[in-house]
Amino acid sequence: MNNINRLQSILRDSQVGAVLPAISQLNLPDWWLAGGALRNTVWHSIFGENCQLFINDFDIAFFDETGDRNQELAAKATLTNIFPDYLFDVKNQASFARWRSGRKTYISTEDGIKNWLHTTAAIGVRLDNQGQWEFFYPYGLDDLFNGIIRPTPAHIDNPDAQRKADGYLQKCPCLRLA
Repeated sequence: MNNINRLQSILRDSQVGAVLPAISQLNLPDWWLAGGALRNTVWHSIFGENCQLFINDFDIAFFDETGDRNQELAAKATLTNIFPDYLFDVKNQASFARWRSGRKTYISTEDGIKNWLHTTAAIGVRLDNQGQWEFFYPYGLDDLFNGIIRPTPAHIDNPDAQRKADGYLQKCPCLRLA
């Protein structure tokens, strides 16, 4: 089984697979579900009880140059209504620099995701208009399936990346730092 099929198999039968159809119904432009929900689901599947990393929230990134904060809040409210026990973080990558001082302006959702802290967070999944799974993985999937924590190029010297990596290692000692 190749890594994409393996990833889809793990995610399909998880909380990720449950929320994807609802996210796709929001019709957010160029959206991806990315980040820790995917990473933690996969690592918990691979490492089992030795890995105490679980889904904290669902990070949904999209890109709309004309959008405003209300678009994010409405999407979050809709998803919270459907899944009251889950937390959702919905962010327009086009406005990221406006609410994160000092950050660069992104030109697409994918540009934003490529700049997340770790390669294993910079992985996205979504459903297309026909309900088919699509994946975005600019750094490949080897780190994810090998339990390797590696900062993305934008965060190699970022102390936040190291601090988060240390937290992952405490909860999932099977992981390794790059």
